[in-house]
Amino acid sequence: MKRKLKWILDILMTLALFFLMGWHFWGETAHEWVGAGMFALFIAHHILNRSWYQSLARGKYKPVRILMLIVNILTLTAMVILMYSGITMSRHVFAFLPVRGGMAAARRLHILGSYWGFLLMSLHLGLHWSMVWSALEKKTGKQNRYFCFAGSFLIAVYGAYVFIKRDFLTCLLLKNEFVFLDYEEPRLLLYLDYLALMGLCIFMTHYGSKLLKKKREQEI
Repeated sequence: MKRKLKWILDILMTLALFFLMGWHFWGETAHEWVGAGMFALFIAHHILNRSWYQSLARGKYKPVRILMLIVNILTLTAMVILMYSGITMSRHVFAFLPVRGGMAAARRLHILGSYWGFLLMSLHLGLHWSMVWSALEKKTGKQNRYFCFAGSFLIAVYGAYVFIKRDFLTCLLLKNEFVFLDYEEPRLLLYLDYLALMGLCIFMTHYGSKLLKKKREQEI
């Protein structure tokens, strides 16, 4: 039951993440409510996975575990930044709170948290992607493994193109405080692009962690 609940939470968080990245299509009010829901799901996710915190002081830190720790800490940092900046800028959900001033700084932090958060949550998902592959292999069979790899690789290549096309680096480094939003762009195209970008991150951490494990095994 707990495992099923984790899957449901992760799926809901992923859907909310995509919705939030296309917020200009849905409006400010919807963005705030879904964002608040995202934070609630994020807290629930950490409560269900509290055993990870309890295990931090136990066992050896191998390369993959170190990578996972770094990604998790950075993801948590991005979410805290988003929570703070979102509440500070809120005009609807948290408008009742006595928060005054700091809007300019909050806006910059929200941009940073949004773009870094999307990539870091995608990287985090990739570190646990082996569970998804296992579930797929049970249904489709291991003979499709190479076909899945080829498909994943093509998605990752397009994701790299999206990273350049949408000028993600400018947002990640906050070189421009005003993000260009194309309100005329087809919604499907935007979400397919973000899906490919997520695919790139998943590909990098999933197969990167496999290489780290293989290298570690060869050294032993």
